[in-house]
Amino acid sequence: MEKKDIRIEHVRKSFDGVEVLKDINFTINQGEFFSILGPSGCGKTTLLRMIAGFIPADEGAIYLGEENLLDLPPNLRNVNTIFQKYSLFPHLTVYENVAFPLRLKKVEEKMIEEEVKKYISLVGLEEHMKKKPSQLSGGQQQRVAIARALINKPGVLLLDEPLSALDAKLRQNLLLELDLIHEEVGITFIFITHDQQEALSISDRIAVMNQGEILQIGTPAEVYESPANMFVADFLGDNNFLEGEVIELLENNFAKIRTEDLGELIIEQDKAVEIGNHVKVSIRPEKIKLTKTKPRGRRSTINTLPVYVNELIYTGFQSKYFVHLCQKEQYTFKVFQQHAVYFDDNDEAAIWWDEDAFISWDADDGFLIEVS
Repeated sequence: MEKKDIRIEHVRKSFDGVEVLKDINFTINQGEFFSILGPSGCGKTTLLRMIAGFIPADEGAIYLGEENLLDLPPNLRNVNTIFQKYSLFPHLTVYENVAFPLRLKKVEEKMIEEEVKKYISLVGLEEHMKKKPSQLSGGQQQRVAIARALINKPGVLLLDEPLSALDAKLRQNLLLELDLIHEEVGITFIFITHDQQEALSISDRIAVMNQGEILQIGTPAEVYESPANMFVADFLGDNNFLEGEVIELLENNFAKIRTEDLGELIIEQDKAVEIGNHVKVSIRPEKIKLTKTKPRGRRSTINTLPVYVNELIYTGFQSKYFVHLCQKEQYTFKVFQQHAVYFDDNDEAAIWWDEDAFISWDADDGFLIEVS
């Protein structure tokens, strides 16, 4: 059986002289849940619509297996698209909406009934088959759109920010359902989103995009824990950025840097460095420990700094601390602690506003972003 990977080769697109896709090259594996993540205007939806056939490319090719999709009109491409707006027929029931693609193909009625019931069951709407779209919630309408797209049995399902109009809890529920549906049908899903948590939660791999370029492709863990550059690091989550000069190379792939405000710190060399290099480092807020007393028996690669708590925000599942370096008030660290302290005022374990404390992190909890 022919493998139906999607290969995007040297694709370019300009609008009014502005290049919105700049020599795009990557491969999406057959059966993969692949997300394209980036801010508004980065070119991700343009690329998706090009795969669907709604926008022509200026240059390049897009292959599904050995077939160049750019040679085919949209209706002959083995892809289906789900948009932000569900585009359901308001006068038709759930059953008739899902059956519509098969009726266009003049499939016999018995087969239509079997297939419609199968896909309505897949999205969990068996009890709603006779309802009109206006009688359904936003999440239910989106599931109807998914069933209608899948009943065509496409090789690729394109999802253009399909959850953006839903509330946060419903988005999480539908993400889980999408993941289960993907496992069940086994086809390639290409998911467009600007929401980092959506992409990290559901993807096999993520392409991070900005200003018409693919900046990094990797698993969720790879792009979050080892971002390729400052944009990827900053876009995928909160950071504490540090800068310094490499002054000593240490054993076990560590190095010592001298910073302007924080003194000497230990970093891990996840990129090659030499003495004299200027480096930029990030430490995610959840990697930093906040304690009332200085950690004892610390390893040689632990960095510790005295701070005081300037701000505390309680969010339920975690507390977000914003701490200033003692005697360097202009320097703020973000520290996010899960199952964090929010006790009675008398509880000695709690760390509150305007209290002195210590932050610490291991050198291998940070990552090098730039070396110059």
